[in-house]
This record gives sequence, structure tokens and C-alpha cells, in this order.
Amino acid sequence: MRVVIDLIEDLREAISNQEDFRVMAMLLREDSQNKERLEYVGEAHLSSFDIDRDKKQTLFSIDSSKPNLNVVDIVAPLLILPMADMMYEIRVYVNEQYPDMEIVGFAKNEDEKKYFFMLKI
Repeated sequence: MRVVIDLIEDLREAISNQEDFRVMAMLLREDSQNKERLEYVGEAHLSSFDIDRDKKQTLFSIDSSKPNLNVVDIVAPLLILPMADMMYEIRVYVNEQYPDMEIVGFAKNEDEKKYFFMLKI
């Protein structure tokens, strides 16, 4: 489980909050030969996020019809959250089949200026 403060810290440490990085979801699944390994399935850009105080979650969404979020779009709004909200779990809405995906980690691609939320499907 990843929470907002984990994301804020990782953005600062991994990419120094570089504003031009695109925020992406990296989709992974268990390797059929080795259940301990995950294999890359694909990626999609994250397009929005919403804070649900009832569920204590920050829910990012994938919607290819909307523009891609950049780090600049998420850092400032997250930094001004009350401390209690920074402990909200981060989840990703991929589609109706996967409406509430847990983030298993973060990654970056310096060359392509992408920052990933890693999701296990």
C-alpha cells in the first residue's frame, strides 16, 4: 500500500520534482512461469485525480481522451493537503474491470521523462 506522503517523497528523491515528467501507470502481471516475478503488460497515462475523504483515498484515473498529468499538475495540490490526508492510500482507476487498483511501487524513465505508478493486475 502506498500513501500520498510516499508519493511526495519519491517524487522529490527520484526525479527532484521535475515538472516535465509525465505521470503514467505501468501495468504488470504475474509471470506464468514464476509467480514471484512480474512482467510488463503495458502503460497508460494518468489524466486526473480526486481525493475521497470518505474512503480516505486519493484516486488517480486513466482516460485517454483527456490530457496527460505532469508532475507539476500533482505536486502543488498534494503538498497543501492536511497531514491526515497525506496518509490516504493512493489507488488507480484503470477501467470498469479494474476500478480500484493498488499501487505496488514507483518507477521512472529519465530518457522519456515518465514517472510510473506500478500496478499489479
